Amino acid sequence: MTTKSFPQPISFIKMLGPSFIILALGLGSGEVILWPYLAANYGLGIIWGALLGLTCQYFINMEIERYALVKGESVFSGLARLWHWVPYWFILSTFIGWALPGIAAASAQIFGHLLGIQNFRWLAIGILLLIGAVLTFNQSVYKTLEKITKTILLVGIPCLLILVIFLAKPTDWSALFQGLLGYGHNYRWLPSGVSLITFLAAFAYAGAGGNLNLSQSIYIKDKGYGMGRYAQKLSGLFNINQTQTINLSGTDFVVNQTNLRRFRQWWKRISLEHLLVFWLLGFLSMALLMILSYSTTYGLSGNLSGLNFILAEGRLIGQATAPLVGSAFLVLLGLMLAQTQLGVLDSTSRIMSENAALLKLQNNPDKQLNLSKIYYRFLWGQIVFGISLFLLNFYEPKQLIVAGAIVNALAMFVHIALVNIGNWKTLPPATQPGWPRRIIVLVIFLLFAAFGFITLKSYL
Repeated sequence: MTTKSFPQPISFIKMLGPSFIILALGLGSGEVILWPYLAANYGLGIIWGALLGLTCQYFINMEIERYALVKGESVFSGLARLWHWVPYWFILSTFIGWALPGIAAASAQIFGHLLGIQNFRWLAIGILLLIGAVLTFNQSVYKTLEKITKTILLVGIPCLLILVIFLAKPTDWSALFQGLLGYGHNYRWLPSGVSLITFLAAFAYAGAGGNLNLSQSIYIKDKGYGMGRYAQKLSGLFNINQTQTINLSGTDFVVNQTNLRRFRQWWKRISLEHLLVFWLLGFLSMALLMILSYSTTYGLSGNLSGLNFILAEGRLIGQATAPLVGSAFLVLLGLMLAQTQLGVLDSTSRIMSENAALLKLQNNPDKQLNLSKIYYRFLWGQIVFGISLFLLNFYEPKQLIVAGAIVNALAMFVHIALVNIGNWKTLPPATQPGWPRRIIVLVIFLLFAAFGFITLKSYL
């Protein structure tokens, strides 16, 4: 790796962006579906789990960002340099965890309900094909994705807040604050009868989940943050249909006072950006969706079946306000889910194509590759796999999402260990985390290890 000076940090306002993407990647599973589902059926006494899961992912993501900031390359490049088998694992675990199209199915069920279409799997197939077309023919996917994400979040969250202020009662807010301390209706921490698998799936999806967390390092590098300023930008290469030399290696810097001061400035700003956008906006969106679900549907029969609670929520919001408002609420959730599926397919295809490229470059670093072809093969491979599941009548959204979450919880357990061992082995000591943060990450790793053991034990 070559050596250059650490770049001057950019302003905080210009730094906003990557955390919107990673936040939006979690909206379609945990925030919109699983946590509101648990609130509709068991009350708000479990919201502590949403806050804890999101906090865990904040610390996980920051260690991923740390590597990209210091090395100017994705974590995949660094880990492949340490362990040659790692790209195979990331390709396999990413495909298995995220090719299950539960998010597209959930969006299709909501739009099917609004349009009076009962067999919504055909809508789900149409959503996958539309996303494939957008990602195939759009020449600036990242910028488009960032604009769509910011618009939906900055419009959607205030709309949800207005609905909650109008519909939630003082007792609902009281239940929310008590739930942060683990107090629910006649239970503490976990209610009796709750599906432990569903709770652990929601915990894993309190944020992006699975290998999607690792895509944060790709976006950090492609935005030119820290040493990523010197990196070859893969975002453009994914859309250039030609064979060329791909450079996935980063750039080192001389460890001196000037460079370390600049690193610390970058670190403080990206930490604040991720705290405000990912953690704060993420918890606000989850809390609003959970209290809205609780105040409208808690105690109703039929909530345990799939997305019935969301459809009932839209109907009851319409009755309490106006039918058009209830329909608009469902449209907003459907759009959130669709843009999440768009972001998931783009991010997973980037992850798998970069790891496939690393495998091809291991023995021949100067080999020329067509990265866009590799990207589109993974993209359409996932779409074809999803359509095949729909045609075989596997299209119940919640079942697909929970199944994917189990795989992604295992993937998180693995990548937490790999990333932090990699940081310890490769980063200059002055840029590594202090002992308090190391202990926090260790506790998070043990937490996911315990969850994996519980999940396997439940199945066995």
